[in-house]
Amino acid sequence: MECIISIVIDGRRKKRNNKYPVKLRVYSIQSRKARFYPINMDMSLQEFDSTWNTKKPREEFKGKRNDLMEELKRAEDKAKGITPFNFDLFEEKIYRKHGDGVNVFYHYQKTISNLEKNNQFNTATVYKNTQKSILEFVKHNSDRDITFFPFSEITAQWLQDYENYMLDHLDENSKHIRRSQTTISMYLRTLRTLFISATESGEIPKEIYPFGKGKYQIPNVRNIKKALTEEQLKKLFKAKPTNEEQKRARDFWLFSYACNGMNIKDIAQFRYSDIYDDKLVFYRAKTIRTAKQDLQPTVVYLTKLSQNIIEKYGNKDKSPESYIFPIIENSMSPFERNRAIKNFTRFINQHIQKLAKTIDLPEDLTTYWARHSFSTMAIRKGASIEFVGEALSHKDPKTTLRYFAGFDDENKRNMMKKLVKL
Repeated sequence: MECIISIVIDGRRKKRNNKYPVKLRVYSIQSRKARFYPINMDMSLQEFDSTWNTKKPREEFKGKRNDLMEELKRAEDKAKGITPFNFDLFEEKIYRKHGDGVNVFYHYQKTISNLEKNNQFNTATVYKNTQKSILEFVKHNSDRDITFFPFSEITAQWLQDYENYMLDHLDENSKHIRRSQTTISMYLRTLRTLFISATESGEIPKEIYPFGKGKYQIPNVRNIKKALTEEQLKKLFKAKPTNEEQKRARDFWLFSYACNGMNIKDIAQFRYSDIYDDKLVFYRAKTIRTAKQDLQPTVVYLTKLSQNIIEKYGNKDKSPESYIFPIIENSMSPFERNRAIKNFTRFINQHIQKLAKTIDLPEDLTTYWARHSFSTMAIRKGASIEFVGEALSHKDPKTTLRYFAGFDDENKRNMMKKLVKL
């Protein structure tokens, strides 16, 4: 054990009952720091000596000594699995309810809370939806409300049954509910993450881990690359929207495409201080969270198209700390900013799809297509995977390839002509 736990009396300040609080003293060997935790017991200094600071307490003190021994053992048991020792994790374990450590729903709630504290609201929503789905499945099988569901009940067969349930089941109104393979894969990955976390923190034994080769394997879903062709991009650029909403949606979609396929969350957070001459230099929100040890700025060279859109829709206040576009405001809380960005993304998608119908483009066109369209068009035009990967702020070329929708017939035809031109 990487800490030393003892029972002490805090004699610094006497309470109203003329006694002092008895506490756990936890000393971390690694950090050489100690913290004190109350155990809901008060004693006088003499009483503490007679109860604890003696090898053979008198009969009237044996009961309290046993209570203190139980508190000490409980604290030591909680600390055993924490390697390296961490005060925050120890506090979480010692103050939570009995059984929480092995309760799947407790770990979902804890993870959701941590994600929201880190302003990762979209990921938190995925965990919330997964928890709700698992709860519905458990209730479907047991026909009772459940707040305690241990990891030990999740076996490879349980996971397969859960997958089958999500593929097609009836809700309480006898309505068929079908989850996509992408959603199923996403939900099961959150559950796998909880298993790994609970195993690494010593909450559950490694032997019950149900994922992997020879056990249950999460469906490996390949997303359909949704990218517009060159002709479709020209059609969108030359389109004549029927109202201002469609025009605004089209312009911001094209701005995303022209800015390396940048997502709306990053676009919303562009500030005037990010503009250097003819380029935007900034750190992507996702990169700040996932690559803290090797932060690399993203550079977007502004074209005439993107500059015109900034000029048209940009905030009048062009001070360095002002956001370029009036999507979010400095006065907003992180939650309010996230909601505003989601609403604006929804606005773009709704109106770009209405425009798409009128010009014979895919009716499911969304901002998601802009990033794939940029990467696909760049590669088709001769850009290397390394170039596109840098533009997309990818470290691994395999990640970049996921955004490439392949070569169209015209590109393949031209390439074959070049290969046989000897």
